[in-house]
Formats: sequence, C-alpha cells, structure tokens
Amino acid sequence: MTALGILKEGRNCWRIEHARRVRFLVDGADYFHAFREIAKNAEHSIFILGWDINSQFKLERKPTGDDFPVRLGDFLNELARRKQQLEIHILDWDFSMIYAAGREWLSTYKMDWTTHKHLHFRLDNHHPVGASHHQKVVVIDDAVAFVGGLDFTFGRWDTAEHRPKDPRRRDTDAFMPPPYHDVQMMVSGNVAAALGDVARQRWNTAVANQLEPPAADAVHIPWPEDIAADLEDISVAIVRTYPEYGTRKAVHEVQQLILDAIAAARKTIYIENQYFTADEPGKALAKRLNDADGPEVVIIVPQQSDGWLSQNTMDVLRERLIKRLYATRHHHRLRIYAPHMPGMGNECINVHAKVLIIDDELVKIGSANFNNRSMGLDTECDLAIEARGETRIRQAITSLRNRLLAEHLDVSISTLETAIAGQRSLIGAIESLRSTGRTLAPLPLLVSEQQDALLPQSSIADPEQPIDSDYLSRYLIHDEDTPHIKRTVIALLSVLFFALLLAASWRWTSLGEWLHITELLDNLSELRGSWLAPAIVSLVYIIGGLFVFPVTLMIIATGVTFGAFYGFFYSLLGAGLSAVVCYIIGQYLGHDTILRLSHRWVARVSRRMAEQGILSTITLRIIPIAPFTVINLIAGASHIRFRDFVIGTLLGMAPGTLALTVFSDQLVAVIQTPEATRIVILLTLLVVMGAGFWTLKCWLLKRQKSRQRRH
Repeated sequence: MTALGILKEGRNCWRIEHARRVRFLVDGADYFHAFREIAKNAEHSIFILGWDINSQFKLERKPTGDDFPVRLGDFLNELARRKQQLEIHILDWDFSMIYAAGREWLSTYKMDWTTHKHLHFRLDNHHPVGASHHQKVVVIDDAVAFVGGLDFTFGRWDTAEHRPKDPRRRDTDAFMPPPYHDVQMMVSGNVAAALGDVARQRWNTAVANQLEPPAADAVHIPWPEDIAADLEDISVAIVRTYPEYGTRKAVHEVQQLILDAIAAARKTIYIENQYFTADEPGKALAKRLNDADGPEVVIIVPQQSDGWLSQNTMDVLRERLIKRLYATRHHHRLRIYAPHMPGMGNECINVHAKVLIIDDELVKIGSANFNNRSMGLDTECDLAIEARGETRIRQAITSLRNRLLAEHLDVSISTLETAIAGQRSLIGAIESLRSTGRTLAPLPLLVSEQQDALLPQSSIADPEQPIDSDYLSRYLIHDEDTPHIKRTVIALLSVLFFALLLAASWRWTSLGEWLHITELLDNLSELRGSWLAPAIVSLVYIIGGLFVFPVTLMIIATGVTFGAFYGFFYSLLGAGLSAVVCYIIGQYLGHDTILRLSHRWVARVSRRMAEQGILSTITLRIIPIAPFTVINLIAGASHIRFRDFVIGTLLGMAPGTLALTVFSDQLVAVIQTPEATRIVILLTLLVVMGAGFWTLKCWLLKRQKSRQRRH
C-alpha cells in the first residue's frame, strides 16, 4: 500500500515536529502514573492546560515507593518547594456556572494563594461567549509532553479492566465514579517543545505576561524505564481548534484533518469518541458510506452521555446523525457500538476517548470531540501520526486499534488479530467475538420522536462557531415579544424601588411606629420554626398562582419571613409546585381553550415551548413575556414534556429567586439595624440587580431600534 500523505502543515495541522519517543497511554491509571514519574524529574517548567482540574485528585491508587504526596495539589506544591528553579503553571477553564456543582470550590485559593510562590494557578476566560477551553495538554521542561482527553479531576482514574464499583476509582467517600475509558499520547523531543509554545501562548494571553521557553541545553528529562515506547524517531503533527476571539483568527485544523482523513480512507475508519454529533464530518462519513468501494466504519461511543443535560441534547443530536448514516446506500459497512459490562445496572462505561484511526496509515489522539463545538467553538489540541509508507509505524497504528478493540471485547490481542485475518473484515471480526459478558453491543436508539422534537437545531445545542447574540435573541425572543419584556423589566425595577421606599418609610417615618417590623417578625417566628412551613408556603404559592398573584411579590415575602437561606428553598419549592399545578390544569384545559382565554401571542409562545423544550422554559423564566401563571398554563397546553418543564423552571428561576430572597433578607436587616456594612451590602445587591434589569431593558431597546432600521 502506498503512502496517503494526509498531513499538511497550514492546511490540517499547525506544525509537524520530530519526536524521539511516542507512547500510547490507554486509560487513566497509566497516564497519571507516567505524568507523576516524569514530573518528579522536572527542573525548569511544568505546564498544565485543562478543562477541569481538582487539587484533591489522587494520581496514584497504590503504594508509590517514594515520599511525594499522591494528591495533585500537594504533589505539585512539594515539587515547587524542593526544586528552587522549577516554575509550575496551571491554566484551567474559567467554567460555565452550569458545571459549578461538579467543580472544586475556591480552586484559586487552594492552588495559588496558599501554595509555594513558584506554583501559579489561573482560570482562563479568554474565549467567546458559550465557548470553553477544552485542551488537555501537559508539558514538562519542553522535553516531554502529554496530549489527550484526560483532565486531572475526579472520576478520570481507571484501569483497562473497568470493573464495576472498583473502590480504587473513588476520589471521595461520597461518590463512586463509573468506569472511565480514555487515551493519551506521550511524546518527547521537538514536538514537546512545540507544545510548550502552545501552552505559553495560552498563558501569555490569559495572564498578560510573557513566559520564555527554557534554554535548549537545559533540557535533560529521562524517559521512565518502566514505560516502553511504542514508536521512536518519528514525525508528529500538532492539530488545533481555536475560535475567532479578539485579534485571533479562527483555526479549524481538527475538522479539516478529519475531513481529509475520512476522504482518504480505503479499508477502515475507526472512531472512539465521547460524542458523535459533528455535522460536516458526519456528511463526510455519509459520502463514504454511499461510495461503492468505501471503507468499513466502526464507531465506539458510550451507551449514554454523562448527565441529564448531555443525554437530552448531545444524545438526541447523536441519534439524528446515526439515523442519517443508517439511511446511506451501503450502511451495512457501518457499525456503532457501546461497551457493555455486566453488573453495572443503569451505569455504563464512559467512553471519553477522542481517537481516530484511518486504515493502518493515520492515528489522531487528543482533546477534540466528534461534535460541532470541537470543530470551531472550543479550544482543542490533538496529535496525529501518519505512516507515510513506513511499516513500523503502520504496525504501531494497527496495534493500537487492536489493543483498544481487544479491551472492549475482553479478548486477547492475538485472538482479535486471528479473527481479523480469518474474517478479512474488521466488522466481521468484531461480530464473531461479541459475547454475553463484557463486550461491544450495538448502540440502541432510544430517543423518542417527542424528545427529538423538543430539542432545537444543532446550531444552538451544539454550535460550531461563536453564537451571535442577535441570532440567539431572534431565536429565543421574537420581535413581537419585546414590548411585553420591557413592561416586565420596568415592573421588576418598580418592585425594587417600592421595597426600598417602604424600608425607608418604615425606618424614618411614623409608619415604623404604626407597624413595628420586629413585632411583625416575632409574630411569624412560630411559622418559621414549624416543620409545616414548607407545606404552608407551597400552599400559599399554589393558591397565589391560581389567582394570578405576582410570583415576584410572593418570593420577596418569603425572603422577608424566612430569611435568605430557607426563603430561597421555600420559594423555589413553592413556585415549582405552583407551576406544576398550573401545568396540569393547562393540560386538562387543552390548547384551544388556553388560546381562547388568552392573548393572541399565546400561540407563538405555545409553539416555541413545544419546539424548544428546556431551553425555551429557562428563557421564559429569566425573561418572562407573560405572567407566571399564564406561562405555566401554556406549557401544559403546548405538550412540552413534564420533566423538561420542571427542569427548565427550576434552572430558570433559581438565579432570580436567590437574588430576590437575599435582597429581602438584607432589606429586613437594614430596617432592624441600619449599620453601615448592612447598608453597603443592600445597596450593592440593589445596584447589581438594577444593573442587570437595566442592561436587559437597554438591550431590548437596541434590538427594537435595529429592527426598525431594517424595516
């Protein structure tokens, strides 16, 4: 077979550099061990770029034989303490609040403020709105580097056995992570120095200081004796995705390489990936499956994504793409599998790897998922190796693919190789080796038509490029809704102003003598201490909802009565139950009845809620265009799925409810004891809330003027 010549600098990769050694590290145990062994020998610099980093993550789960700590933060701090010339730089994505529950709290405090002065930790928010820094790169002394899908955080450590309930995977006593499969590439030589340039560019942009590479003659990192190289003395390409941001131009090398590789494939395309939703690569696969002499395509994905959000977005988009591929002319050459492990119940092996192998000619490993975000919106970094006619490289690429398949099928590599030779087909070999135990099972298609209909187009759920704010606003908020939203914003500002006016009157006029706030709160003390309080509050909210009483005023009253902490949870509970009751009534009354009883714009809202599910519910909670009760009735009549309605309601109402209950609590505190600190806190809250509402109002006016200019 002749060389394909896929990799081309400036087209589908940034640079092609020499590597002294290359090792494919399969699963977290091997990677974290290799990192720890290499890092212990670092003298000048360690760079860590990550999507998520946790200082309490344990690098080893067995005795180490040395006196270094095993937890990441302690380990790096000890390295900095022992080696005076060593500078450690950690750059973590400044994450979206949707991930806050799963992230380490006060990470900057734990890994920067309280650590050695040579250990530097920063959060990187230099990216477009909605994007993330997804690169997982480690560079040590510009001599050895790691690139792949693994972050230094909870749930990533595992072995190739992926045993259910393996206690070694446990990072804390409170949580047992499911099995986790991933792949990393370890390289040494000039390619590691080039990856050092990638890391320094990111750091210099995020932190605004200039870091220089270590002197070339200062690099002497030994390759660990217990880690055998899979390849030596070869060329490795660095492949990136960068979104357009500021003065930086967009870089789409990852997508271009995938498209070029799929087009060049002759016999087999092997993909392991966390997601499978990318539009353009999906079209390229469909084209090859329509070719009469196209390759076999084997795709390994998790049975379901991790978390309800991904399951209701990425898994739905995945099935859309899979159905398009199954509709191709030669779909018999396609197999999509998920690893199956007996005894896991509702859990599954989380295939988090990002691997592409074309024939025995090319392998790509890195951080980029097979989704639109990784093609253009998120920052990504992959490494790729092409055989270019060299037998030893072809054998190493084939060996990696067979090693991965043998792990999933729970057979020996020699057994798999024999089956491939006998079947003369990769798919045939896999089918002949599938079993009832640990194995690869065909991916079931579980998304219902209703669930599919509720998810918006992929440009919203899985965007390939930064989302234009005007486009998003047009998608979520129609021009006809603007007057309703403006009235809502003005009403909210009026409520805040009235609350402050009432507080001032209570404190400095005769109103305070007529109705004493302390006596009023004392009268409510029995209710605050009662275990019936949640039920009573919920009943009040339900009755208030039925009589279309403003939910904002009920939330403020709850905050005044119960304080910020309990007020927040009671308000969210009461509002949620009120929403559910009205939702059920809306279902009972039906769509036509609601239309007859309501304004003409109800039809638009109803249609949008049915089409966009969770997303539209969240939007209408944050930016309501109708009273709370009316939206709930419309939701029930529009047949939005109940679970999506509840989730959207809770997510959309939580920020505003928290702000109002904290504001109410501080308002009462100022009335009771007008200390300077409490007044400053109250005014700060008022400024933040008012600025948020005012910004929304100005944005709506800008949209309206822009629309008028267009017409």
